[in-house]
Amino acid sequence: MEIRKIKDKTMKVSIQGVAFLNILIVFLIFLFILTNSLKFFHESSIKSFFFGKDWISLSEIYGLLPLFTGSLSVTLVALVIAVPLSIITAVYISEYASSKKREYLKIIIETMAALPSVALGYIGLYVFSDPIKHYFNLDTGLTSLTGGIMLAFMAIPTIVSMSDDAIRALDESYKEASLALGANKLETIVKVILPGAFPGIFAGIMLGFGRIMGETMTVLMVTGNSPTLTLSVLSPVRTMTATIAAEMGEVVQGSTHYYALFAIGFVLFLISFLTNTLGDYFINKSRKFK
Repeated sequence: MEIRKIKDKTMKVSIQGVAFLNILIVFLIFLFILTNSLKFFHESSIKSFFFGKDWISLSEIYGLLPLFTGSLSVTLVALVIAVPLSIITAVYISEYASSKKREYLKIIIETMAALPSVALGYIGLYVFSDPIKHYFNLDTGLTSLTGGIMLAFMAIPTIVSMSDDAIRALDESYKEASLALGANKLETIVKVILPGAFPGIFAGIMLGFGRIMGETMTVLMVTGNSPTLTLSVLSPVRTMTATIAAEMGEVVQGSTHYYALFAIGFVLFLISFLTNTLGDYFINKSRKFK
């Protein structure tokens, strides 16, 4: 009995130690990024960085706005495509598919999540870019739209899995009460099940948003890498993540350009933190319906 208590206590201390270590690592990463970001703001103004309309590193002009709008446009395109497809897929899996079909579909969705981002980048580069170029009569098919389509494939598995879990977690009494009052299955899904599962679905959308916003390789390959301020989804753009990936390898360590890239990383860290906080809030809220 005494040995069992020692083992339990050892395991508890080990788990607490690992949890504390993870928190410490995240905090140190945040501190490292913040420290280097502040060095940039000692040399450049916050206003010129956040509201600057140009990013020309060779001329030491560092404006975040074209990179932020590039990331935002790609993300919005991806969400517009991914959210409806994901919710419809989740409804089919949870409400219409047989147990065997559901198992197969879940395997396919999990396989989609395992696809390397560089593979999706190649697909976008050699499969989607030319049709988009010819269909819209553009000079290049490497646009925000191309990047958004490929990122939608990356967000769908996350949103589908969480939406399916949220729908299946609802108490059966919701569905039974609706059907008993005379509503058909489609009306029950639209007016009862989806509103009831909304917190969990929204949490999945937020996590999908974070997945898209933090993607690097795919957008580096298919968005054209043009740091220009534009709101058109048919124009080449450059995202914040792609800028860090493209320029960090050649930048002079300790230069203003070097610290500017850390400032971008700090912005991305804040976006990721807010996204995950919102996702966690809605996940906890969805548990009230279980």
